[in-house]
Amino acid sequence: MVGFKATDVPPTATVKFLGAGTAACIADLITFPLDTAKVRLQIQGERQGPVRAAANMQYRGVLGTILTMVRTEGPRSLYNGLVAGLQRQMSFASVRIGLYDSVKQFYTKGSEHAGIGSRLLAGSTTGALAVAVAQPTDVVKVRFQAQARAVGGQRYQSTVDAYKTIAREEGFRGLWKGTSPNIARNAIVNCAELVTYDLIKDALLKANLMTDDLPCHFTSAFGAGFCTTIIASPVDVVKTRYMNSALGQYSSAGHCALTMLQKEGPRAFYKGFMPSFLRLGSWNVVMFVTYEQLKRALMAACTSREAPF
Repeated sequence: MVGFKATDVPPTATVKFLGAGTAACIADLITFPLDTAKVRLQIQGERQGPVRAAANMQYRGVLGTILTMVRTEGPRSLYNGLVAGLQRQMSFASVRIGLYDSVKQFYTKGSEHAGIGSRLLAGSTTGALAVAVAQPTDVVKVRFQAQARAVGGQRYQSTVDAYKTIAREEGFRGLWKGTSPNIARNAIVNCAELVTYDLIKDALLKANLMTDDLPCHFTSAFGAGFCTTIIASPVDVVKTRYMNSALGQYSSAGHCALTMLQKEGPRAFYKGFMPSFLRLGSWNVVMFVTYEQLKRALMAACTSREAPF
């Protein structure tokens, strides 16, 4: 057995909730530069047609984007929006990942044998619920990651300033900008990510190809990251563009998607695909491996504390 040994007592909902938020924050700390590079690539060329965008392309590829940012803005630019990102993960992942098993059990009425329909329904539910809780933190994170492209320099001086400025200039609705595409994205992401992880892990264990330890968690998480990137990239690009847009630039998320299609063509929906995959793949591996170990560590600590001397 690699890592913490599984306990006989299944993890409680509280352990899953706290473990998911903590694991997601650790994953964000490690992979945040890739997420920032993804955002920069996704918004590149949004105010130009495909020909002008190609001619004036500032960022080329994942490594090129990171090196350009470090050279022109300094290394700290790779972590623009980190505070809002950690706020987002602590509230967002705790709900969408930490409550997934509980919601799945609710839909299956406590049965241990969950079909793919119940898993998809649970993933969609917790994904949408998480957006309802954490949307303002996502808006601020995206604005910070993209703000070097704003005319006249930085739009916001700090995380608190960003919340205040958006609320003052765009109203309360500004903090919830892009909720619809984000709900769609996260319902898709949650289904692809959690359900794929669930199914791959179950298949590996049932076929006795692996035991329930780190290699199994790593393989399942990597597969989940790849599937998620393919399925969710188009919605992710629209979400990023719409959240980062100036007031009145797009009338809706649908208008944003249509404008992208007309000006930049279908390939625009897969802008930043490689950093998305690198980020989601690595994020999934770090998050799920950490999450599984945290659940076991927390339950072991609870069990040892309650055990009589």
